[in-house]
Amino acid sequence: MDSWWYRNILEPGKLPLLLALSSFVLTFLATRVVTRMIRAGRGPFRNVQTGGLHIHHVVPGVLLTVVGGFGAIAGGRHGFGSMVAAVLFGMGVGLVLDEFALILHLDDVYWSEAGRQSVEAVVLTAALVALMLGGFLPFGVNELTPDELHDRGVVALNVSVNFLFALVALVKGKFRVALIGVVVPFVALFGAIRLARPGSPWAKRLYRNRPRARARSGLRAVRHDRRWVRLRRGFEDLIGGRPDAEREARAKKRSGDGG
Repeated sequence: MDSWWYRNILEPGKLPLLLALSSFVLTFLATRVVTRMIRAGRGPFRNVQTGGLHIHHVVPGVLLTVVGGFGAIAGGRHGFGSMVAAVLFGMGVGLVLDEFALILHLDDVYWSEAGRQSVEAVVLTAALVALMLGGFLPFGVNELTPDELHDRGVVALNVSVNFLFALVALVKGKFRVALIGVVVPFVALFGAIRLARPGSPWAKRLYRNRPRARARSGLRAVRHDRRWVRLRRGFEDLIGGRPDAEREARAKKRSGDGG
């Protein structure tokens, strides 16, 4: 165990990354526990307000991210200062991404259906950082032999081809597959060769005069959503809490009035 810890964490300088990931996940979970207690009216926690202004926790999150980010750059990968900076950075990112949906929509959608995007952003970020911590580098060019490192053409081709696969998956409307595919090359390839999702730029342009491809795409999307959406939403509700039906109705009414 000691040799594994030294070889995989300490020697390559990944301890700050591990600390940042741990503080990021713990901060997000703690924040969700507190916000759910506030929502239920339990415990000693209350919303923070200055006068009539409600202060969202994305504000201290941004401050912690700035301090931790610059501290990490200044401190390098070793030393006590870099460890503290990594923890602060992870805490800041946890607070910021917990309100990712609010930043994206510029509206307080925390407990609405749109608020699920915050949970998705946190899960994807944690998964990607965990993959990098485990040895997967972007575009899948990690663990190359010295000869391969010498051959810059092979490395460049590897990076370019996998980036192309990830880009095709993104254009086909498979955001999560494309994001993970940047790190894991076979995931990007899988997303690139499968049919595009309905409504994606790929489907709108290339399936326009192909009714059979449009029908297969729609059928596959329905089957995929029927199989996975309920499970994904149950997981998101477990972590982030179930959306507020009343708040969701008000959000739909506002969007309808605006349209």
